[in-house]
Parts: sequence; structure tokens; C-alpha cells
Amino acid sequence: MNADRLLEHIKEQKIAYFSMEIGLRKEIPTYSGGLGVLAGDTIKSAADLRLPMVAVTLIAKRGYFRQILDERGRQTEAPEEWNPALYMDLLLQRVAVEIEGRDVLVQAWLYEVKSLTGGNVPVLFLDTDLAENRPEDREITAALYGGDKVYRLKQEAVLGIGGVRMLRKLGFEIKKYHMNEGHASLLAVELLKEFKRDIEEVWDERLVWDVDRVRDLCVFTTHTPVEAGHDKFSYDIVSRVMGEPIPLNVLKDLGGKDSLNMTLLALNLTEFVNGVAKKHGEVSQNMFPGYQIHAITNGVHSYTWTCDSFKRLYDKYLPGWANEPELFVRVGRVPDSEIWAVHLEAKKALLDFVRSETGIDMDLGVLTLGFARRATAYKRADMLFSDTERLKRMGSGRLQIIYAGKAHPKDEAGKALIERIFELKERLRDSIKIVYLQNYNMEMALKLVSGVDVWLNNPLRPLEASGTSGMKAAHNGVPNFSVLDGWWIEGHIEGFTGWAIGPEPSETRVSDNANDGKDAEDLYNKLENILIPTFYNDRHTWIRIMQNAIGKNAYYFNSHRMMRRYVTEAYIR
Repeated sequence: MNADRLLEHIKEQKIAYFSMEIGLRKEIPTYSGGLGVLAGDTIKSAADLRLPMVAVTLIAKRGYFRQILDERGRQTEAPEEWNPALYMDLLLQRVAVEIEGRDVLVQAWLYEVKSLTGGNVPVLFLDTDLAENRPEDREITAALYGGDKVYRLKQEAVLGIGGVRMLRKLGFEIKKYHMNEGHASLLAVELLKEFKRDIEEVWDERLVWDVDRVRDLCVFTTHTPVEAGHDKFSYDIVSRVMGEPIPLNVLKDLGGKDSLNMTLLALNLTEFVNGVAKKHGEVSQNMFPGYQIHAITNGVHSYTWTCDSFKRLYDKYLPGWANEPELFVRVGRVPDSEIWAVHLEAKKALLDFVRSETGIDMDLGVLTLGFARRATAYKRADMLFSDTERLKRMGSGRLQIIYAGKAHPKDEAGKALIERIFELKERLRDSIKIVYLQNYNMEMALKLVSGVDVWLNNPLRPLEASGTSGMKAAHNGVPNFSVLDGWWIEGHIEGFTGWAIGPEPSETRVSDNANDGKDAEDLYNKLENILIPTFYNDRHTWIRIMQNAIGKNAYYFNSHRMMRRYVTEAYIR
């Protein structure tokens, strides 16, 4: 890389944004889903707003995985190989991270997110695939979320410890370190070592570790209310992988007595902590009592998640919308006929894609539901089929459904859910057209959120931390039909921006499927008595709801608004 370009990046203090996964474009498959795509949107908005940021992640040269579904919906996984040299520059600097008692060398690839506003955010992709490393060490950064607990901890050591060292090696001066989920929390341990006091100056050995100084430097965003989403490692594994980066008694004080809880470690070494929606902030507060957990509701990058037909429409009536999404509030100036016309253009593009992928012809005039997200049990992808006879009666010839989503390779329940959808689509094939698209990615996501008529989401409450796909749908005038969880609690106005499924959100934590029946009944009642009749018989009202989704939801639930809040509430504290 040209030295002048690197100097351009390091001439001012930066916010260092660490994330295990970052989704910037389909061709760089270093993301598994919402967490990584949110990270990508964060970086794009930082570039648009010309914020001084640098991002750090892992290279994942084999990606997450490419999903292959057979005729029965059985999922197999294949590596998604890609060549970083096609998209980024390899830097010459290297750092070492001690893993299993030996030095593992780490290099970095530089990708620059450039905005038309003149902003430019460098993204460092850390890579252990060097000839000087052992074969097993070269594999540490190969696959996103691959392997066992030992492999995961090695990855997190490279991300957190290696990331801080690489920033130092390159000459970056960091104002704040933002940990996007607990995967990055070892960066705070590295900072503790860096700011170690002279033991002769303190009376207690534990005071050698300047926790307050590290806390002042760190920001932590937690994304999941699901217990399994918080990484925990036995201290046997910690000792094997990392030795003793700081004294074990100090690490246990900060990360947990029985095992190293990466979320707890981040909480104890961070001044500003936030959840990703108001409700999620409350749930996180209950999960970790004694910590102050704020809430900054997620947003999506407006330009990235608006399809071409709507981009042209917004350029015509709302010039400047891409960098000033609050202009969406003026969507009332857009004629109904043009909103509907560009929606049909997006819908036709989606249905053409479905035909090319599956051979199935779907009807442009039929109400089309979209459901695309990670295939896992609590997302309840099969709730729509709770009463197939009733669904057939109301939906025959009047409803079609498009599914997509990957199950984690080790999530057998998630894989079984995909197979169930395949079984049901065959059972209903003579009355309702249903497709399941394989290998869900960012490019497919944009086609779906812009091309369906309704975005369906019915997770088990309160396990949806945010749910950014619904925000993407709103940017394209697609109303949400969702349980009141995550962002939808804040964005929902019944019959105005979309529709709710089930009861008002409760403060109690739901640990089983006790509300399945009630939620399914409400889903059917509203689908049969409100959504289907309105779509077919009252086009004026339907377009008004589309318009409200843009003017009330997209104008607020965007990553520009989110980043301005991070700046004022977290970064300049």
C-alpha cells in the first residue's frame, strides 16, 4: 500500500470499531447475518458522515459457508472461497500474538470504504495465513465461526489482542475502542497490559491494572438476549490458548469466577454499554443486573438497502435523501401511482430472480409475504403453517410466500426447520406457491426486502434484539407484519406503518413457546381479515401504509441517526 495513503488515515485520532464479522458487499463473504451487516452499515454511515473511524475484523478467507439445499431441504455446507487481493491491499506490517505458547504472526489487509461525501473509513482484515506460521495457526482466520471452543478463543485472541497491536504498529492513535459484541473483548485485556502501573506505586497487586483508564477508552454494544450468544470459555481452555495474559485472579474478577464470560469481561472494562433497541436494553439490564446498560436502537444504511427503482423515485422527489434520511418524512409529496409503479418494478425483479433460481413462476398480482433470516428455532419460521387447512382456505390463489435463510452448521433444530418448510411447500403446492431460496446473502436480501409486499417476522419474545431486516423493508415501502419485539416496538403503529402479531410486549422473559397458539391465531386473523382484503380491495389504504413505512420508519431507523447518537452519547464522553 502507498505510504501516503496510510499516513492519510493515521493523521487524526480514530474510533476503533472491532467486530468479528463485517458485511460490506456480497463478494466479501465475511459475515453470517445481521451482526455483520449491521457492522458494515455502521462503517458506511461513518464514511458518509466523515467520522474518524477505523474498523478491525478477521479475513475469513473461506467465508461463513455456502448453503446447499437438496430437494427435501436438507442443508449441507461448502466453503465460500474468495480472494482478498481482488478487493484490498496487503499491508507489510506484522504483529505477533502468543497462542498455545508460541508466537503466531498476524498480517492485515486494508479495505477502504469511501463515500461520495469525501469520507473514508479503513477496514483492517486480520490474517494468520502466513508461511512462517504452523499449518494449524494459518487456519485461525480461515472460517467465520468455525471449529470448536478452542478455535473460537484463538480467533478472539487474534481479533482483540492482535487488532490492538496492529493499530499500534500502523501508527493509529485511538480515542475510543468500540466492541461490537463480546467477541472483541480481549482488546480490553490488551489495553490493561499496556496501561499497567508500576507495582512500587500501589499497595495492592490488583491495582497495578488500571481498570478505570481502560473503561474510559471502551464502548461495548451487546446484541443478543439469547444466552448461547454470549461466549464462555473454561479457564482450562483459556490457559491452554492464552497462558496467563494477566494474573488469573484478576481475569476471574473481571470475566467470571467459573468461566471466562466475554460479555461480562466487556461489561467490567467498559464505561458506556448499550443494547440495540429500547426493549433489548431492558432485557440486557435484567440479564446483567448491577450494570448500567443504555439503548441505541439500530439502523440500516439507507443507500445500501434501497433498491434501484426506489432510489430513482427518492432522487426525483427527495433529493439528498441518501445522506439525510430524515427527508423521508416528506414522502407525502410522492404520488401514490409512482410509489406503486416502482414497487411493482422491484417485485417483478424479485419474481424474475425466483424463477431463475427455482423454476417457479410466481404471480405479480398475488400478495407476497417474505420471511428471510437465520433458520433457528426461536425465529419460528413455521408459525405461518400452524393450521394449514385454514391457511389454504384464506390463501389459495391469493397468497404466495418466499423464504430464505441459513441454519448454523451445528444447529440441528434450525436445519430441521428448513426441511419442514420444504415439506409444507410440497403439501400446499396446489393452492399456495411457496419457495425457499438457498444461500441467503446481502444481494438476495435487497431483492427480498424490496420485492415482497409484506415483511413477516414472528420470533419468540423477547429474543429479537433488534431485527434490522424490517427496517430495510421499510426503506422500500414494504410494511412489517411482526411480533412486538426489538425495533418494531418502537416503529409499530397498528394499521398505519404495518401490523403487530400477538399481544403487547411483556417485561417477563419467555423461555418456551407458551404463546405460539395466541400468536398464530392473531397472525391468521389479521392476515385473513385485514391484510388480504386491504391488499386486494383498498389499494389507496395499502399505498398509504407503504408511504407511512417510509415516512415514519425509514426516516428514523437508519444508521446515520444511529451513528450520530453513538458520537454524542458514547464517543465524546
